[in-house]
Amino acid sequence: MASDAAAASGTEQHGASRGRSVLSVLAAATLFGTTGTSQALGPSGTTPLGVGAARIVIGGAGLLAVLPRLGGSRRDALALWRTRWGLLAGVTTALYQVCFFGGVLRAGVAVGTLLTIGSGPVFTGLLSWLLLRERPRLSWVVATSVCVVGLVLLVGSQASSGSGDVLGYLLALASGLGYAFYTVASKRLMNDGHGSDEVMAAAFGLGGLLLLPVLLTQPMAWIATPSGLAMALWLGLITTTLAYVLFGRGLRHLPAGPVTTLVLAEPVVATLLGVLVLGETIPALGWAGIALVLAGLGLQGAASRLGDGQSLP
Repeated sequence: MASDAAAASGTEQHGASRGRSVLSVLAAATLFGTTGTSQALGPSGTTPLGVGAARIVIGGAGLLAVLPRLGGSRRDALALWRTRWGLLAGVTTALYQVCFFGGVLRAGVAVGTLLTIGSGPVFTGLLSWLLLRERPRLSWVVATSVCVVGLVLLVGSQASSGSGDVLGYLLALASGLGYAFYTVASKRLMNDGHGSDEVMAAAFGLGGLLLLPVLLTQPMAWIATPSGLAMALWLGLITTTLAYVLFGRGLRHLPAGPVTTLVLAEPVVATLLGVLVLGETIPALGWAGIALVLAGLGLQGAASRLGDGQSLP
C-alpha cells in the first residue's frame, strides 16, 4: 500500500511538472507573438535584417548577463560553442530569426508568423525522430495535423484574396526549418545533461555574435529614437531573454515535437494583434483555420499535461 501511495504521489508530481512546463511554453509563445506587430509599429527606416539582428544581439547578451542569477555558469554556456550541437543551435538561431522578419515583411504579420511557427512542429517532429530517436506519439500527430489543416485554410484564404507573397512564404518556411533545427539541437544538449538556461544563453549568445556583422551593415539610425530603442529592448529583453528562459524550461521536461506544437499559440496571438492593432483582415475561411489551430493547440496541451499517448511504430 505504501509503495502504491508513493507511486501515485510520484505520478501526480510528474503531471504537475509537465503542467508547469506546458504553461511555460505557452507564456513564451504569447511573448513571441508580439514580435511581428512590434516591428510593424516601430519607426521608419528599419530593415528585417537590422531588426532581427538587433533582437538576437540584445537578447543573447541579456541571457548571458542574467545567467548567474538563474543558477547557471557563463563558462559552461560558452563551452557549448565548441560542441557540434551547441554550434548547430547557435547558427540556426541566427538563420531562423533573419528569415522570420523577412517573411513577416513580405507575407504580413499574421500569415508570416503562422507559416513559420506552423511548419515548425512538422519539421521538429521529423528531425526529433531522425536525430533524437523520439518517436512521435499519436496525440502529437493528431494535434499537429489539425493545426496544419488550419494553417492551410488560413494561408489559402489570404492567397485567394490576392495578398499572398511567394518569397515571403518561402522565407517563413526557411525560418520554420531553422527553428526546428535549433529546438532539436537544444533538446539534445539538455538530454546530455546541460542546464536549460545555459543552453538558451549559449544558443542566443552565439546567434547574436554571428549576427553582429550583419547588424553593422544595416541602417541603424532608428535605434537612437525613443520608439526604436523601446522596440529593440522589447524584442531583445522580453521576447528573447525572458521568453527563451521560459521556453527552455518547458523544453527541459517535454519532447521537442510537442513543444513546437504548443508554440502555435504564437501565431494565434500574432493574428489577433495583426487584426486588432494593425487593421489586417482575415477572411471567414481564415477564421475557420484559426479555430482549427486553437483546437489542435488544446489537444496537444492536454496530451502533454497527461503525458500519455501511443508512440508510432
